[in-house]
Amino acid sequence: MRARNMFSSGSSTNGVTTGMAEYRYIGINQNKQRVVGYIKAKNAKDAKSKIQLLSLQHHFSVVNIQPKATFDYVIKKRDGSKIKGSQQAYSREEVELALRKMGFYDVRVQKRIIDFKFKPPQSDIVTFIRLSADLLREKLQFDEILSLLEKDITNSAMRRVIREIHTDLKEGKDGEEVFRRQESMLGKFAARMLGVASKSGNMAEVYDNTAKFLERNLEFKKNLKSALLMPSITMLVLFLSVIFYIGYIFPKTAELFERVGAELPPLTTASLQMSHFLQDHIIMLLVVMFAPIILAARFFTTEKGQIIFGKYIIKVPVIGSLIHKMSIEIFCRVFHSMYSGSGENIEVIRTAAEACRNKYMEKQIKEITIPLMVQEGKSFIEGLRRADVFTENAITRLNTGAESGTLKKTALQVANYYERETSYRMKSIVEMIQVVIAFVIMIVMTALTIVSSETAVVQPKLPGMQ
Repeated sequence: MRARNMFSSGSSTNGVTTGMAEYRYIGINQNKQRVVGYIKAKNAKDAKSKIQLLSLQHHFSVVNIQPKATFDYVIKKRDGSKIKGSQQAYSREEVELALRKMGFYDVRVQKRIIDFKFKPPQSDIVTFIRLSADLLREKLQFDEILSLLEKDITNSAMRRVIREIHTDLKEGKDGEEVFRRQESMLGKFAARMLGVASKSGNMAEVYDNTAKFLERNLEFKKNLKSALLMPSITMLVLFLSVIFYIGYIFPKTAELFERVGAELPPLTTASLQMSHFLQDHIIMLLVVMFAPIILAARFFTTEKGQIIFGKYIIKVPVIGSLIHKMSIEIFCRVFHSMYSGSGENIEVIRTAAEACRNKYMEKQIKEITIPLMVQEGKSFIEGLRRADVFTENAITRLNTGAESGTLKKTALQVANYYERETSYRMKSIVEMIQVVIAFVIMIVMTALTIVSSETAVVQPKLPGMQ
C-alpha cells in the first residue's frame, strides 16, 4: 500500500515548542492504505492521547508510534579507518538504510540510551546567524554555508541544530516549517525571522537584521547584568556580612567586657542591643526579608505580572527611560526587517510587538494599535500614538517617514538613533552605579571600624573598685 502523510498535529504554548518531542505514527485507514503522520508532544503519554484523537477524527487505526531518537553509528571503510557520528531518526533501520544508500556496508548503529539535548548558547546562535548573513552577501549558496558551519561550529548543540536544518532542507521541506521546528533551540523570534528569510528575496538582509537584533539583545542582557545584577549581589553580600558581624562576631567581644563589669560605650551598647534583637527574631526577619522577594519573583513570571512589570519599569528614574528606548529600538529594527511596504502589514506589527521585550508595550500595541487599524481604519502612526507606549520623538520620526513613503527606512533610522543613545547612557549609568556602590561600601566599612574601635577604649573595673 502507498504510504500517505495525511495529517499531523502540533502543540505549543504561545507559539513556543520548548520541551516538545517529535513522534511518528503509522496506521491503516478504512481503505487499507498506510497512513504516516508526525506530531509534537510533551511525552509518550501525551503523544498517544493526541494520536488516538486524530485516529477518531480521521478514521484510521494506529499500528505503531515511534519517538524521534538519536542513533550513534560507526562506519568501517575499506581502508580500515572508521567514521563515527550520530543521526536523529525514528528507527535504527532508517539510519542503516540511509548509510548503505551512501555506499557504506560495514555499518553498526546503536540507539543512544541517554540523550541530553542542551540548548545552544545565545552567543553561538548569534555567531551562526551573523556568519550566515556575511556568507550570503558573498553569494555563497545556503546549502554550502550550512555545510561549512556544521564543520566549524564547536558547540555540539549548535552543530546538531545546523545538521537538522540542513537535513530537513535537503529533503525538500518548507523553510518556515524547518525553522519553526527549531524554536525551542533558536528562540521564537530567531526561528520566525529565519523562516521568513527562506522565502524572501533578500536572505542576507533578513539574516543581517536578525543578527543585529540578537546582538543587541545579548548586549542588553550583559549591560543590565552590569547595571543591576552585580550591584544587587554586592549589596546583598555586604548586608549579610554586616548581619553576621553584628549578630555573631561582635557580641562575643562585647559580652566578654560585660562579664568583667566594664562600662560599654554608646555605639557598642546600641550594637549589642541590635545583636540581641537579631538573635531573638532571626526567623521572623528572614521571612519578612525574603518572602516579598520570592512572591514578587513568582508573580512577575506570570502573564499579568509581566504586563505590570513592563508598565512600571519604564517609569523608573534613570534606568526606566533607557529600557523603554531599547524596547522601541528593537520594535523598529524588527519592523524594518519584515516590513514589505504593501498594505499595513498587521502580522509584521504583531511580530515586532512580541519581540520588543516589554509585555505592556506588546499588550498595548496588540489591543489598541492593531484593532484601531483593522476595525476603524486608522493609520499605523495614529494607532501607535493611541497606544501611548512610544516616545513623542519616535512617533514624530515615524510619522514623517509614513507621509514621505519611507517608513521602512525611517524605522531603521529610529532604531540606530536609539541604539547609539542607549549605548552611551548605559555606560554612564553603569559607572554611576559603581560609584554609588563603592560609596555605600565605604560608609558601611567606616561605621564598622568606628564601632569596633570603641572596644579598644573599654576599661574593665579593677578588683576592689566600685
